[in-house]
Amino acid sequence: MRLIICQLLLISCVLPAFGQQKTDEVRRIPKIGIQVNDKDRNELESSLKELGQDIAKLKQKKDKLTTDLLPDVMIYHKAVDYALKYQEFFAEKDIVSAKNLLKEGLSRAEALSSGKSPWTTQKGEVTRGYISKIDGSVQPYALSIPENYTSGTPFNLSFWFHGRGETLSEVQFIANGKGFLPGMPAMKNTIMLYPYGRFCNAAKFAGETDIFESLAAVKKNYSINNDGIIVRGFSMGGASVWQSAVHFPDQWLAVNPGAGFAETFEFLKMQDKQTLVPTWYERRLWHLYDCTDYASNLSNLPLISYSGEIDPQRQAANIMDKAIKTEGLTLFQIIGPKTAHAYEKGAAKTTDSLLNIIAAKGKNAAPKELHFSTYTLKYNKMYWLTVDALQEQWSKGRVDGSIDGSTVSLKTSGVTGLSLNLSILSKLLPSGKPVSITLDGSTVNIRQLSKTGSLSFHSENRKWAAGSIKAALAKKHDLQGPVDDAFMSAFIVVRPTGKSSNELFDQWSKSEMDRFITQWRRQFRGDAVVKNDNELSPADYSTNLILFGDAESNKAIAKISGKLPIKWNSTSIQAGSNSYDSKDHGLIMVYPNPLNQKRYVVLNSGFTFREDAFLNNSRQIPMLPDWAVVDLKTAPGPIYPGKIENAGFFGEKWEWKKPD
Repeated sequence: MRLIICQLLLISCVLPAFGQQKTDEVRRIPKIGIQVNDKDRNELESSLKELGQDIAKLKQKKDKLTTDLLPDVMIYHKAVDYALKYQEFFAEKDIVSAKNLLKEGLSRAEALSSGKSPWTTQKGEVTRGYISKIDGSVQPYALSIPENYTSGTPFNLSFWFHGRGETLSEVQFIANGKGFLPGMPAMKNTIMLYPYGRFCNAAKFAGETDIFESLAAVKKNYSINNDGIIVRGFSMGGASVWQSAVHFPDQWLAVNPGAGFAETFEFLKMQDKQTLVPTWYERRLWHLYDCTDYASNLSNLPLISYSGEIDPQRQAANIMDKAIKTEGLTLFQIIGPKTAHAYEKGAAKTTDSLLNIIAAKGKNAAPKELHFSTYTLKYNKMYWLTVDALQEQWSKGRVDGSIDGSTVSLKTSGVTGLSLNLSILSKLLPSGKPVSITLDGSTVNIRQLSKTGSLSFHSENRKWAAGSIKAALAKKHDLQGPVDDAFMSAFIVVRPTGKSSNELFDQWSKSEMDRFITQWRRQFRGDAVVKNDNELSPADYSTNLILFGDAESNKAIAKISGKLPIKWNSTSIQAGSNSYDSKDHGLIMVYPNPLNQKRYVVLNSGFTFREDAFLNNSRQIPMLPDWAVVDLKTAPGPIYPGKIENAGFFGEKWEWKKPD
């Protein structure tokens, strides 16, 4: 991401050996675990084989019970298989835990084969699983089910996001790694949900997707009050809460961040004594996860922050308090006296009591006044408002709205398209009366407002008109970039079967593909779906396609190369008026797939933050925009995939746009 003052990473500039990328100077996460002796290995492998055979038999059954509950068995196999295969037992107790997990998995498999599932009615702690739509991997989540829970009676639900754990393998998580702090009171009439979050990412990227996939799984299996969902966490889990609060403010009954971080620049200056010098596009991309930029979105959300009085991570609450005050709001803070990085017992009880009071009151209704800020269409909704288009992605868009009688007034900046959710809005307006909607001074009168659907507006030459934007191709929610966005939904890695005539590029591209597949498993705990370029089916085009190689080596790239805004052949890469020699340059890009414009294609990149960012969750942010030209004479390293010769964003219609 960055140049770090007083710290220069030395990277070889001679012909690079891409199979040995220069990342050895950065501490590996997760680290290599302990050796497993032959006796334990044989025992684990035997039980794994038995459980794997049981799972294979269960997959042959097509009844709903087995299909729905099979992930609850598969989590045990995956946990131990990963730990054994990739040397991720980090202590002797992990091996003991693994043996116990396999016994539990075998017990569940036996019960399920007989049409039984006793764990589904279990009270107290229970671990379950779901199949992720991103990569088809099974992901675990844990629950605490109150003794008074009965199916059919909706209960509130509280997330608890765990803190940073560089060795929090699936074995450790399932055995005892949920992150709920000792001495924390259990909330009344509330199911606790502990997401694994795909390891250690502060609920960003695929970790964010895990929040909603695990919640959907719980709602499928238990009776949940949709208006009674609370989000809590501590340390890295506190950062996860801040992210969830500002990006999805209308989803929650209340939020309770503890410590953590809320942005990148000031936190790293405090935590690691680092002063970052980002490129222009990196600085813009900080807007994705800098919660301070979205402070206005918290105006209708009950928020109770906790910090230890002497905890350096009190910085998160302090900087959010400063941002919130600029919106005329006040952050309610609970401070643990004389406490460092821990949840003080008395403060925990106070927090619990206040959250129970909020829960008894119920979720705040959709407000008649809202103040919504965003820098990306990824996060574009709040209550009755949806932002459909921005003047410029990664520049601030703002909508201030109010309802007075039968008049809806909206003042915008940086927004060129929006919609009003009529099922929510109609409940805030007098029934059966004409409605006036005023947008930046222009008024539309509506005789009879529907109670369903949406009402859309778009800006033409700075004047608002009814209807949505008619552009054939435009940036929109979940299709706005940057590169990293492609890994928050289903994707397939497409491996080239040919060879590029540019040998240096060919080596680099294949090395980057191998690195991504490895790091996806390590950092996001799933096996990427990989297919050869000659194996793609029509159905595969309904996913994001991650294409490595060039038009010579990869048949899938050859099909679309003439339909992209950057022209690239075996001789040159033409980015606007700049031309780069293909023999020693590579192209990274995200773009709507010309063969299915509802999905992305990505060229020659996985997620863009690298080994340096694994060391601190606040660094886990997008490192590249929509496209980048890479000088391959500089070897890939722990920050960049080579020297970034040029990079930029496409325009709001995915057209070529000159970099700033």
